[in-house]
Amino acid sequence: MRPLTYLYVPGDVPRRFDKALSSGADAIVLDLEDAVALDRKDEARAAVASWIAATDPGRVQVWVRVNPGALQDNDIRAVAHPRLTGIWLPKVGSAAEVERADRLLARSACPEAELSALIETAAGVFDALPIARAPRMSFLQLGEVDLASDLGVAAERADTALLFARSRIVAASVAAGIAPPPAAVSRNFRDLDEFRSDTGKLADLGFVGRVCIHPAQLEPARTVFTPAPADVAAARAVLDALDAAESGVALDDRGFLIDEAVARQARAVAERAALTGVGTP
Repeated sequence: MRPLTYLYVPGDVPRRFDKALSSGADAIVLDLEDAVALDRKDEARAAVASWIAATDPGRVQVWVRVNPGALQDNDIRAVAHPRLTGIWLPKVGSAAEVERADRLLARSACPEAELSALIETAAGVFDALPIARAPRMSFLQLGEVDLASDLGVAAERADTALLFARSRIVAASVAAGIAPPPAAVSRNFRDLDEFRSDTGKLADLGFVGRVCIHPAQLEPARTVFTPAPADVAAARAVLDALDAAESGVALDDRGFLIDEAVARQARAVAERAALTGVGTP
């Protein structure tokens, strides 16, 4: 099932790998890019590759964020393993970059591995739809710190500074028929009430799940994306009413019209309930 929480782990700190695996995150992301200094790239790549080859992650997904540019191919070749869920590609500006990674994975030890593209430049924002439609693309993401720098906006002070980019990424994902993007990382792991509030605002924009940089962020992120039992019951009532209708429309218990658009929203709630265990016996 689609993860709701992703936890980054620096690739050059292998003592944290097992801790991340048991943190409660749905997926871990072993980072070879921003979290690793340039003179430690080789060391990190070797540590990540060794750990993946030796570790059964169980139900936790394992992703690796590779480096862009000249290091990328070697990163992918090194960490490719049947246990690997997929690769996160940073600073993607075109579908051609995804296609290159796709060809490399096709010849690797994990030919079924997935890809996720981080959109971190203006070029990537405007090419979001072709990127979303590229081979193996599981979901898009925004790298908001880099994107804000590229655009010259103060994203941490102005809530709307990245609204266009956020909405475009969500819309491109829907248009391409891929999973919705998870919300981007927040540097705030001290004020968890504020972090939860921020996550809720991003959920309202169409993001599902969140990428975390600290285990303390996992629980509030999961809470935001866990539907309330009353919402699950209402969603199931909508679907039951539509199933029982003789035509393609029905009425809910308040007498409001139920059509396919309403049903799609109800299915999303029901699917998230299944993912989080809400309403299960």
